[in-house]
Amino acid sequence: MRLDPAPLFTDIAPGPEGGQAHWAETSDGKRIRLGHWPCAGARGTVLLFPGRTEYIEKYGLCAADFARRGLATMAIDWRGQGLSDRLLPDTRIGHVDVFSDYQKDVAAMLRAARSLNLPRPYFLLAHSMGGCIGLRAVMEGLPVQAVAFTGPMWGIYVVPHLRAVAWSLAQFMPRVGQGHRLPPGTKIEAYPAIAPFDDNLLTTDPQMYDMMRDQLAAHPELSLGGPSFVWLREALAETKHLAGRSAPNIPCVTYLGSNERIVATDRVHKRMAQWKGGRLEIVPGGEHEVLLETPELRKPIFDGLEKLYLGNITG
Repeated sequence: MRLDPAPLFTDIAPGPEGGQAHWAETSDGKRIRLGHWPCAGARGTVLLFPGRTEYIEKYGLCAADFARRGLATMAIDWRGQGLSDRLLPDTRIGHVDVFSDYQKDVAAMLRAARSLNLPRPYFLLAHSMGGCIGLRAVMEGLPVQAVAFTGPMWGIYVVPHLRAVAWSLAQFMPRVGQGHRLPPGTKIEAYPAIAPFDDNLLTTDPQMYDMMRDQLAAHPELSLGGPSFVWLREALAETKHLAGRSAPNIPCVTYLGSNERIVATDRVHKRMAQWKGGRLEIVPGGEHEVLLETPELRKPIFDGLEKLYLGNITG
């Protein structure tokens, strides 16, 4: 597989030494960016699936945590975000034509991991939208030995009295040629750039929130605002479809902030209650970004991930 050097903004990515990024091409011709951080004597590699709007550099701290625990990390910029190919003329809007297109990104990531000879076995850590993409990938045979999800988007939280409206608009607007537009209530700007820290939906740690803001200020090309109506339509359809499928037979832990306000928590509870060998951990006081919470909340999560991954090395 051809992999060309790509930028990795080390000025904003506090990851382990030796981090690299590469351009890869998907089967449908999209250029995506992949980043990886090595670890001396690594006992495996964490395949990290970020959420919507996110970018590789945001997870440098997580890669450092994993490196201290003997694990390498590989992360991805999904199509339509980060430095990967943007899909609309207005590059500030998140978009995907069909949700299954993200699986082409997953396939390219896996080919790259093998081409780079990243340490095996592989493990999955998937956040938010990445949790939706990751769930399908695991259901379809992603070769990992254990999986973890944080704030997984197995449903999108919409206030009850607006759910029918959201579904109707997501179906109607693309049919009348307006699928590229933003749904009501969403913004063209990246959330951390415009939302004050007080009562934000992402983290209770002011330093982490400042890090997100500083990253986007230093490299605005990483910014992404709200999703298109087409993305919303596809996300609603994908989460509905996955909800009807049985959980895969693989060790799993899911972490969910007790103050989660972005994804539909009822879908998370239902899925994990039915996951044989799976466990749901509620992070007390945590918001959506539990991996970027206070040190007191982060440490037990990474301790738990270490136990999950290293405890499931087979072969």
